[in-house]
Amino acid sequence: MKIAVTAKQNKGIDSEVDPRFGRANYFAVLDTKSMEIDFIQNTAAETSSGAGVMAAQLIADQKVSAVISGSFGPKAFNTLNTAGIKLYSSKGSTIKEVVEQYNKGILEQVTAASNSGHIGIR
Repeated sequence: MKIAVTAKQNKGIDSEVDPRFGRANYFAVLDTKSMEIDFIQNTAAETSSGAGVMAAQLIADQKVSAVISGSFGPKAFNTLNTAGIKLYSSKGSTIKEVVEQYNKGILEQVTAASNSGHIGIR
């Protein structure tokens, strides 16, 4: 299964999970069985507005089934939900650890936006 995880840096499977979705530095797109990983720079992170929707579209274009992040704003949540992508919450840790938690079925699925969204650059 192909999923995406927000990442603070592009340092492989041991990269730290970024708690932000729309303003995450990178998205790690990986196969949960083979653990093959590709990093995509989040070009939406530095935009003045609309980062959540732009990041969600970037992820939807990757044809992933799920996204793991610390939080999702309302616009990102709605865009990903409309695309049929499941959202999961993770508090910190590394990509390797959250993917293992995902594979074990212990991550909490997000059913509503987990923050109120933001206006403008961080």
